[in-house]
Order: sequence, then C-alpha cells, then structure tokens
Amino acid sequence: MSEHRKPPFGGSIGKTVATSKPWWPDARQPPAGAPNILVVLFDDVGFSDFGCYGSPIRTPTIDRLAAEGLRYSGFHTTAMCSTTRAALLTGRNHHSVGVGCLANFDSGYPGYRGKIAREAGTLAEMLRQHGYRNYMVGKWHVTPLTESGATGPFDGWPLGRGFDRFYGFLDAETDQYAPELVSDNTQIDPPGTYESGYHLTSDLVDQSIRFIADHVADRPDLPWLTWLAPGACHAPHQAPADIIKSYDATFAHGWDVERAQRMARQKAMGLVPEATRMPARNDGVKAWDAHSADEQRVFTRLQAAYAGMLDHADQHLARLITFLDKAGIRDNTLVIVMSDNGASQEGGPLGFVNAMGPYNFRPEPLPAKLQRVDDIGGPDTHSNFPHGWAMASNTPLRRYKQNTHGGGIRDPFVMSWPKRIKAKGELRHQFVHACDLTPTLLDLIGISAPAEVAGCPQMPLEGESFARSIDDASAPSKTSAQYFEMFGHRGLWKDGWKAVSFHPSGTPFESDTWELYHLDQDFSEVDDLAAKEPERLEQMTKLWWREAEAHNVLPLDDRFGPRFAENAARFHGARTKFTFHAGMGHVPTDVAPDVRSRSYTIEAHVEIAEGASGVLIAHGDATSGYSLYIKDGFLVHDLNVGGGHELVTSSRKVPAGAHRLGVHVERLLRKEPPAKGARTGVTEYTLTIDGEPVGSMHTQLGFHNFISWSGLDIGRDRGSPVSHYAAPFEFTGRLLQVTVVMHDDQKLDGDGVGNAQMARQ
Repeated sequence: MSEHRKPPFGGSIGKTVATSKPWWPDARQPPAGAPNILVVLFDDVGFSDFGCYGSPIRTPTIDRLAAEGLRYSGFHTTAMCSTTRAALLTGRNHHSVGVGCLANFDSGYPGYRGKIAREAGTLAEMLRQHGYRNYMVGKWHVTPLTESGATGPFDGWPLGRGFDRFYGFLDAETDQYAPELVSDNTQIDPPGTYESGYHLTSDLVDQSIRFIADHVADRPDLPWLTWLAPGACHAPHQAPADIIKSYDATFAHGWDVERAQRMARQKAMGLVPEATRMPARNDGVKAWDAHSADEQRVFTRLQAAYAGMLDHADQHLARLITFLDKAGIRDNTLVIVMSDNGASQEGGPLGFVNAMGPYNFRPEPLPAKLQRVDDIGGPDTHSNFPHGWAMASNTPLRRYKQNTHGGGIRDPFVMSWPKRIKAKGELRHQFVHACDLTPTLLDLIGISAPAEVAGCPQMPLEGESFARSIDDASAPSKTSAQYFEMFGHRGLWKDGWKAVSFHPSGTPFESDTWELYHLDQDFSEVDDLAAKEPERLEQMTKLWWREAEAHNVLPLDDRFGPRFAENAARFHGARTKFTFHAGMGHVPTDVAPDVRSRSYTIEAHVEIAEGASGVLIAHGDATSGYSLYIKDGFLVHDLNVGGGHELVTSSRKVPAGAHRLGVHVERLLRKEPPAKGARTGVTEYTLTIDGEPVGSMHTQLGFHNFISWSGLDIGRDRGSPVSHYAAPFEFTGRLLQVTVVMHDDQKLDGDGVGNAQMARQ
C-alpha cells in the first residue's frame, strides 16, 4: 500500500502525491549492525616505520590497534599521494578514475585529469545511500589546486564527493604550525599559533572527536565514516622540540645499522620471511660511516624530526581512540591505519633544514645546516630527511615513493575491529591493493556499489574484496593482475610474481630494463629472475601493456616540469592583472598571481593617518615568500627566499593621506643564455609612493621556480610571517585595493619548476 505525502517542493496546494517510498535521504537505512569506520591515512610513512612493523619510533597507539587486530604485510599503494587516495576512495585504479598522477595538473588525457571522475563514486557517496554520515578531516589532495580558490568549483572538494563535513587542507602539504585550512567550503585562519602551542595534528584530532561526538549526540542510530588524513609524516617535518631531541640517541648509529635492526625485528615478528635478504643501498646512498661527524649530526636530527612527527601523531591518535572507548562505540568501530606510499625521496641525498631556498637557487651548505640544527622541526623550517633515512624507513624494500619497486608501493596496514576480528594480533600476507579497500568495506558492511550516484551511471569497481582474509589467514590473494605506473616507472603483479621497471626521466621508454621477482619467495626484490625466466617476463610485460590500455594509463609521460608549467599557463592564460579588494579572504598559492621568473608591479591604494602600519600584501610564510608593508612609517618590501631576507626600505616615510604604495620588479636578463641550472640574471626591486621611486635594490635571488606553498593575503599576513614582524600585522590604515600587474616576460625553467613541485608532493 503506497503512502500519501506532500511533495517536498512545488506541486499544487492541498494535493498529495502517491509514492512507493519516502523521499528524504534517511529512507535507506544501513544494514543491521553496520560498523562505524575510522580510516587513519598517514602520509609518506615507510613500510617499517610503525613500531609494530619493526621501528624504534614510539607508536604505542598503532601497536595496540595491531595487537587487537591484524597487520598486513602485502598491502600495496600507487607510489604517490593523490593517486593512492583516488584508488582508496573509489575502489578503482587511479588512472581509470582520472588521477593517473597528481591533482596538481590536468594534462587533458582521460587518465590524467587530476580529479576523480563523476562515474567513479567515492566510498562516502556509496555509504551515504545507506544512511552513513561521512566526515573528512585532514589532507584531501584529489582536487585540482587551480580549483581550490574561493569560487571553486566545489564539485571536487570533499563536500562535493559525499562527505558531510570537512576540516583540513586541499594541497599536498601544509605548514603544521600555520596551515592552509579549509572548513567545509571556506578558507579559514588556524585557531592557534606556534606561540600558543598550536599544531595541526592536534587540531585535526580535536575536529575528528568533535564530528563524532556531535554525531553521537544527534544520530546515534546511524553509523559514520571518519576519514582522518594527518599531514604526518609529509614534509615539512615539524613536531615539539622535546620529542624531536629525544630521538637523537636512537638514531645516532646511522641508517646502515638501523636497517639491519629493523629487518631483524621484522623477521622475529614473522612480518617478513626468515630468508629475506637486505638489498644493497639505493643508488647514490653512501655508507653512514662515509659521512663526516657534522653531516651525521645534521642527518640524525633530520631523522629525529621525522620520528618526532610520527610519535606526536600517535600520541594524538591515542586521544581519539580513548574517546571512542569512553563513548562506548569502539567495539563496533572498524579502525584502519595505513600510509599512502613509501617514504619520500624528495629530501635528496643530504636532506634540508629549509628546502625552500635550494629550489630557488639559494643553496643550503652544511655549515648553514649546522647553524640551524636546533631549529629543525620548528616554525621557520621546512625540513626533510636525506635519502639514507628514507631508505631505512622502507626497510627491507628497494627505492622510494614515486617508484614502483617495493619501497614506493608496499606499505603498513593495520586493521582493528573488536566486535568482528577474533584472530587478534595475527599477520596476513595476502597481496592487496589500495583499490581493494572500498570493495572490502562494502563487503564487510553487506552492501553493493550503486549503479548510479546523483544520477550518474557508475563504472564497475576494479578492486577485489579481501574480507575473507580477516578470518582466514590462508585466503587467496587478489585474483586479477595489478599494474603500477608513476612518472614512467612501471610494474605488474600477478600470482605472486612481479615485473618492474625503473624509468630514468627523459630516456626512451623502450630502453627501460624490466626486472622479474618471485615475490612469494623474494620479499625484498633482490633476486632478479629476468634472465632465467624470459618467457614469463615477456608474458608479464605484454600483460602490463594490455592493463595500461584498459585503465587509461597511456600515453606514458615522464615529464616533471613541463606538466606543471603547461598547467599553470593553461590556468592563468592571458591574464596579466589581479585586483584584490579589501574584505576578501585568503587566496591559495595556485590561484594567486604567478610572479615567478618575470617582471611585475604591485600597487596598494590606501588612505592612512600618521603612524599607520601593517601588511599591504603578503604571499608565503617564514620559509619563503614576499611581503609589502609599512613599519615605523617606512614602506618595506621583503623578498624572502628560503628564510633569507632581501629587504628594501623607502628613503622617506609614507605621509598621511591617500596614496598609491607599490613595488616594481624588473628582471634584467643576461644577454647570453645562462648555463643550465644557473640563475637567470639580476632583478631590480623599486619601491614607489604615488609612482615616484623611493628606494631600490638589485639581487640575483628571486622566485625562479616557486613562491611558496602558503597562499596570499591583503591587509594582513595571516599565518607564519613572511618578514620581520609578528603575524598577522594587520594594516591599521584604510586599504582600498591591491593590484598586481604581471609583465609578459616570464621564462620558466621546466626542470627547476618540476623539481620544486615534486618536493611539494
């Protein structure tokens, strides 16, 4: 018998409409006993970095979850952050859904749009149809960053992809003390500062607790999904100084000893087979003892900052788990803790205290690193550890994030569900992939993927459920082949075998050497069987090409810089002028004026009384950026490259009244082309008051490859201060507008831009 209800919108007054089911969203109730789901997705954490995976880093919360649940040794990702997140969220391969590489660019090819296709519904969109409430906290990075501004479009933001609330950041990374924060669809200021004890990880856990507590108060009858993706342990590695320094002694023995110790623990745990052999050091990594005492001191502290960041995150995760216990909902909450790819190689062979300088030709020699060793992990650093420590993080696997060898794609995976998992503390060795997570969760809940989401027909799921393995340690691994590709690095897993190819950027793909490993017997990929099994290798490489064609992997593209440069050119197009009016909000860096490697003019229209001061425009933070401001009555421009300040101050004070205050930046290019990787010439910075020059300077420094990963503000400097003032240093006069006019002389070095952008990922 049909129900008679008034239509929700429109219709004739006094009439009713016959419906077979209610129209409101909660009409479809979740299956009885459906669990809450908490996904904790760490960033750039290597296979061995959790304590329960062999590390000396203190992770008691994660270790407890593992002791109460399961650890997987064969969980695989996609080698990068955007791509793994796309696979995890959709249950499909990342190229298939349009995120074949990073969200930072759109190449136009179906597999490389930088945005999840509407035909690939997210887990949140699937669960919403069954009564779940969905909360996203932390790093998103599956929205093109050119769509991260105040006008969106918002269809690729979390609230546009099935989440009911969002609190976090859209980019690949952010400063942990002064993050680029978004609440739902709005850029907001961080609720604290470094000086007040603020750290993003703590804030994200606070928000996770709030979302869940609000949910329990309002709709305790409905299950929830909370997706918590902290910035840890992506660069910048930032954590409380006392935690960082507590790890100096732990890692003073260096990466060679550390690798050996970790693998010994892994064997004792049964995490890796007893016969596992340690691979040779990765290319370019020297023996620890080959480094000087000063280098070892810096490298140890850089590793301590990484460890401190993970330790600190685990401490705050403990608060969230404790809340679930106290709220009485822990028993039926499925908790998953994992990483999105292997440890990062972006720190280079020597690591960085502040990586922002070297990518703009401001070097960071060892004496400079030593001088700042106690600053590492603090608010004006952008630290990352050297290759040797990334190699140790990935023990016992080869290579790093970006690569399709084990070090890039094999990651920790912990699952805890007290009500359901009986085999507590056990290991599972099945091969599983990131795209298998969503099918597994749907299987465990007892629901199917929808045929449509918001009226859009859906592509089939490509992952396979590994739910059987929860109760059955002998359950089979994935039955279908699993391909890998990132920046031309390729791989294929099939029935316990793996073919893999390392691709040097810029070389012909046909010149790549394919290797062959029997992973079921060779966990660490050290025994290349390509010469012994040529027929098997040929079959697998042919299968890779078939899989690549089927999943939108082609055309292969190994370019770094040109992809970023082309994307920026397409987005900005012929636009050469930006006008910022008083009252506007924060502008993310990818939609701010692109003043890299070009001449430009900034002018602020103000009305001031005597003694007015403050920021007119600021783009960046303490590690890199620029600021135009009035201080002590004088107009000042600060070019901050890697924490080094090139200042020009007006020769006279700014008089009271209505004025145009500006800076004109002119690139004085060399007549002869510079050597590859060299600076492009001298730049002149000229301050102006009402168009009249009042001070200038010349410098070889500048924004050759990037400005900052932090965005732009007018009338204030919202976060980590670019220059020598205390943020936000709000302008005390009346700021009418700021214009930025860019000249048509931009010449970007594709390789330099690419290297800088990859440090961001």
